Amino acid sequence: MENIKFAWHKETSSEYQKRVVEEDEEPPKWDFIHMIQMLYYVKDIPATLKFFHGLLAANAKILIILVSGTSGWEKLWKKYGFRLPRDDLCQYVTSSDLAQILDDLGIKYECYDLLSTMDITDCFIDGNENGDLLWDFLTETCNFIKTAPLDLKEEIMKDLQEPEFSVKKEGKVLFNNNLSFIVVEANV
Repeated sequence: MENIKFAWHKETSSEYQKRVVEEDEEPPKWDFIHMIQMLYYVKDIPATLKFFHGLLAANAKILIILVSGTSGWEKLWKKYGFRLPRDDLCQYVTSSDLAQILDDLGIKYECYDLLSTMDITDCFIDGNENGDLLWDFLTETCNFIKTAPLDLKEEIMKDLQEPEFSVKKEGKVLFNNNLSFIVVEANV
């Protein structure tokens, strides 16, 4: 890795976009841009993709990693997202949504799925601290188990044990945590 230059920007994508736009010079071109588990937290996904795609050098790539459209996340978010309280900006976007956005923008890409599960067994043990934290993670809601309406908790708890969300194996409940790796091509 001796001859590889890397620029680390400790700022949000919108902060970076604003900074680049405000500079009076031509924006830098990049050979590789990664967007790993971050598109959930931008306000305007199409505009963000279009902006960063415009920063690619010839033959460059963007690597996007986010939850797959075949994951339990997609089913959880589509069914319950509108009922979950939002503590922060979180867009419930999956690879299926992203493929549609990229198609609409006319941007070339390839998509690869990585099969993955997450053990959520502790979610079903009353008073389990790890389970409570998993609930917060799954729902993007702080103190979900203590603050959510009982009917919502019961519905989600039941669904998370169903085959379209999870598999049961060796006494564990394994949530479908499939991820997608999307490789975006530069315009040639």
